[in-house]
Amino acid sequence: MELREYQWEVIKPALEGKNIIIWLPTGAGKTRAAAYVCKRHLESQQKSKVAVLVNTVPLVNQHLKNEFSVLQNCFKIAAISGDNNEKFFFSEVVKRNDLIICTAQILHNALSSQEEEIHVELTDFTLLVIDECHHTHKGTTYNKIMEDYLKRKQKGQRNLPQILGLTASLGTGGANSQEGAQEHILEICANLDTEKIMSSDKLNFYHDSPVPQPKKRYDIPDQRSQDPFGEKLKEMMIQIHSYLDKPDLTTDFGTQIYEQHIVELEKEGAKGFCRKTRVCALHLRKYNDALLINDTVRMIDAFKTLDEFYLLENATKVLQDPTERYLVQLFDRNKQHLLARAGDKRYENPKLDKLLQVLRDQFQELQSSRGIVFTRTRQCAHSLHQWVQGNQALRELGIKAAVLTGAGYSNQTKHMTQTEQQNVIQLFRRGTSNLLFATSVAEEGLDIPECNIVVRYGLMTNEIAMMQARGRARAPDSLYSVLVNAYSKEVVREKRNEILEVVMERAIEWVQRLPEHEYRQKIADLQHKAVIGLIMRDTEREQHRRLHNPDHVRFHCRNCNEAVFHGSDLRLVEKMHRVNINQNFRLYYKASPGHVAIPCEFKDWRPGSSISCSKCGQAWGMEMIFNVITLPNLSIKNFVVETPDGTRTFKQWSKVTFDIKEFDYAEYFDTVNLLDE
Repeated sequence: MELREYQWEVIKPALEGKNIIIWLPTGAGKTRAAAYVCKRHLESQQKSKVAVLVNTVPLVNQHLKNEFSVLQNCFKIAAISGDNNEKFFFSEVVKRNDLIICTAQILHNALSSQEEEIHVELTDFTLLVIDECHHTHKGTTYNKIMEDYLKRKQKGQRNLPQILGLTASLGTGGANSQEGAQEHILEICANLDTEKIMSSDKLNFYHDSPVPQPKKRYDIPDQRSQDPFGEKLKEMMIQIHSYLDKPDLTTDFGTQIYEQHIVELEKEGAKGFCRKTRVCALHLRKYNDALLINDTVRMIDAFKTLDEFYLLENATKVLQDPTERYLVQLFDRNKQHLLARAGDKRYENPKLDKLLQVLRDQFQELQSSRGIVFTRTRQCAHSLHQWVQGNQALRELGIKAAVLTGAGYSNQTKHMTQTEQQNVIQLFRRGTSNLLFATSVAEEGLDIPECNIVVRYGLMTNEIAMMQARGRARAPDSLYSVLVNAYSKEVVREKRNEILEVVMERAIEWVQRLPEHEYRQKIADLQHKAVIGLIMRDTEREQHRRLHNPDHVRFHCRNCNEAVFHGSDLRLVEKMHRVNINQNFRLYYKASPGHVAIPCEFKDWRPGSSISCSKCGQAWGMEMIFNVITLPNLSIKNFVVETPDGTRTFKQWSKVTFDIKEFDYAEYFDTVNLLDE
């Protein structure tokens, strides 16, 4: 394995067994340096075992096929992700192999599992390589693993694994000051039990490195002179506010601020069992989504979003409620008017004209151009892809576009499977496609070929995302374009990110210059504080979980307010699925034909039909076929929870204020037998 001089420089402490963070820019070969550390570690230590942790599924096979492939000649290597059956026998896979490449979630699940064939101990490993280690903070899976590490360290355990973190940007943690950024860097170091942050001299590195820096440019589109389609949407929203008797909220339409207001309004309506408020807020949010889409891509994309929503409402909801009927009729009355305005090319989004110009200039100059356009949402990525496919001028330039988005479930757009992601990247690498419309999944880690152009299309993110995206433009004479409206929040944020990048670099250099004894004391203090905080948090969580008797907690359908079950009807399956075992509950829901498609393998269960309220059609979750038993698996966000202290809505089951017992086969079949008798 050939390494460059700067790579030898940054891995030296790791070869001596020290915990370090390697901080090098995107494309500088961090992963290759880490692979060499793994090689030396496995060669030099008896009974050594390495885990390489990544934070996204596509990186698992990428690391196996690329930088770590050279180790397969000498060592046994396994790659495990969420759609891999070997996760059900993780313990055995670890025993049989020298090096495991897996998502952090897989390891965390194995550390927490009570099942013998899955469970492992942290001390089963002698080296942990943590890719994109800047995510080791707050409630991330990386940090949960390292919290276990720190608890063991505080108790004096000595056989803990060596830690090697990799990152292109540690960020500032949201801090605006030099002191705040320094504290953030120290916290990351404490979380990873790091002795040193290793980097190479920046000027020398760029002088000797083949990684060029792109030219950065702000591309500002013209102002939209008129927006009759958007004005019509706002007019309809004002009518809904009048119907709801909430005229004071008719400002900031088409903004994130308005979305926050309307989300709170929906929660108030749900908790107060006011269906009129809740339903109107839900529909207003869809109109606001349409305005945001109208500001980002084409008018017809915004129209389709609303049209598909109302088609689904008609198909799934009973529509006996007068509010729902009013809202559906309002859209139906204005549908053709909206469609006509959406088709008027005179008022199309000027951002698209600017993107057309940017792409045309770049692809005309360089016949072998390759580029990525980063967008905020999957919906935007798909809409831009359709726009390119329908644009004759771009097709004549030889632009062959594809979409690359995340694998997580979304109720708005189809998610991509790991196989689909890999296929898209492979076609991009071969040149079969030469332009990707991508969400943040393409920013970090993925082995995407060097690009001539990277466009940040209307994005407002942090300095880490900016640096990661910019790092994709690694071809000679490449362009990094920030396409945003003049004087917008996006411009302000991008300028701020440029400043924060400098603040971060200075903060890291400050940490690197700290005297060793002072650095060690600061890290020790932060780790002690973190462990005390963990103990207090666990105690508070346990107390919170036992605030109410589950018999006294009732769940109501979030849409029609019908009381449908008690907290005592729930059981916990595999520590993560909340199912209802009350046989009478089936009277309250209806199951759809067919099974829910989930691109993952599960050990003891498979997905069944989606389920919804039999009274109003509100989605509730899905059936899970657990061995031979069919159980309703419920999503808490679809219910209002009534406790002796009032009503609440929750996003996560972990936040409920009562205890849910583990599922027990004997108890379940006793319940079934009693019902039969």
